[in-house]
Amino acid sequence: MSSKAPSVRTCSPVIEPIEGITAADFPDLLAQMSDQFSHLFASLASGAASESGQNNARWSILFGTARAELRLDAQGILHATGLPQSLTAESNFLSAFAKAVATFARTPASFSTELPFVGGWSFYLSYELAGQIEPSLDLPRFTPADRVGFPVAVAQYHASALVFDHLHHKTWLVHDGQSPVDAESLCSFLAAFSATPQADSALEIQALRADDPARYRSGVRKILAYLRAGDVFQANLSRAWRFRAPQADAGLRIFRRLEQHNPAPFAAWYRLPEGEIISSSPERLVDHRGGHVSTRPIAGTRRRDADSLRDAVLMAELRAHPKERAEHVMLIDLERNDLGRVCQPGSVRVDELMVLESFAHVHHLVSNVSGQLRPDQTVFDLLAAVFPGGTITGCPKVRCMEILAELEQTGRGPYTGSVGYLSLDGRMDSNILIRTVFLAKDGQGEFRTGAGIVADSEPERECTETEEKARGLLLALTGAHNTDQLP
Repeated sequence: MSSKAPSVRTCSPVIEPIEGITAADFPDLLAQMSDQFSHLFASLASGAASESGQNNARWSILFGTARAELRLDAQGILHATGLPQSLTAESNFLSAFAKAVATFARTPASFSTELPFVGGWSFYLSYELAGQIEPSLDLPRFTPADRVGFPVAVAQYHASALVFDHLHHKTWLVHDGQSPVDAESLCSFLAAFSATPQADSALEIQALRADDPARYRSGVRKILAYLRAGDVFQANLSRAWRFRAPQADAGLRIFRRLEQHNPAPFAAWYRLPEGEIISSSPERLVDHRGGHVSTRPIAGTRRRDADSLRDAVLMAELRAHPKERAEHVMLIDLERNDLGRVCQPGSVRVDELMVLESFAHVHHLVSNVSGQLRPDQTVFDLLAAVFPGGTITGCPKVRCMEILAELEQTGRGPYTGSVGYLSLDGRMDSNILIRTVFLAKDGQGEFRTGAGIVADSEPERECTETEEKARGLLLALTGAHNTDQLP
């Protein structure tokens, strides 16, 4: 029997310029053309100002309809559509995802483009997927308000997409060169496309309520006891806000509101039959390009102030605060360790250390940790090494997740999971789903925010931090012009 490795099929993606359409049109295209488009990843250039000059908001991607899907349902059963059914026998979603990718062609080594996506995969990973990555974990199941089981993980193949370059203000139609794409018909439709007027007052939100602050403060005190006992060094405890959005197009309206009130570089609108994930995330989980990988942890928060002098004081306080800096260094070490499991020895380094990034409602301390992926490791090994992000679990990660499950007593679902993409040329990027709304198909919605608890944390201050992080979402949902008008 020959031991020769099977040949790898290659494809030549097609890239065509599109006139008259920009990223501002993408949400309405997704809402109006659900038979042509499926998900949106949006980098909102006005979302952040960074001391380092780092620009994480260059690309927005509107994914074409899915041609194949791998799904891990709420009961832990794998389903494959447009893929070999043998994949459903896999015991691990990421392993099945890797094999699904191998059934499709990829670009030849000579292929090169600046565009981040030329056809390939989008994916959603819920927080509970961590139970497959670390089998010792027993995490609560995510059960949204309508009790419909939301999938644990999904990967979809997209032969085509629209890609907008915010730097050069150009739109490109990309497709894999193998699946038929009627570019001429699509261009004709796009030329006649008319965006829906963006009425800020049009979103209806009912029964908005938050988890009891007293319960959250009690959870902080319990974590402080675990800290004193030496179980953990830091843990990120979260609380939820819930509401009802009865309008049929509430997902579009919420995305537009977040775009206005809480713009961020890793935003997304990920739509599935069971519900929608609408994210204005400021945080990258992990990026991969040509073997170079990077993660961009956020740890350290202060609210913004409308008065520029008071805002400057808050910025200076965040930069200098011993607790914030100590917590940040601890989480950088965790990220370095995660990358070190899959990167070449000596290649992991901190490119940026505790730079300040300012968003619409908060200031954050942000660092960048990078490395070179080992030749024997894949992007799926990389995802398994870093997921879920250490900044939203704590240190050590597994013990923190056990404690958080005990105290939160419910699955997180999309919150602190990830959405991302994997292009045919191997480029991958992904976010951490914070500042994110989950909207079930019956209109029941929720979002969560958290705070990192360390030894000198004060329960009241940490509870206040969850409210500061929620402010942008609350303003977007309610239409209030400032926090004094919030319910």
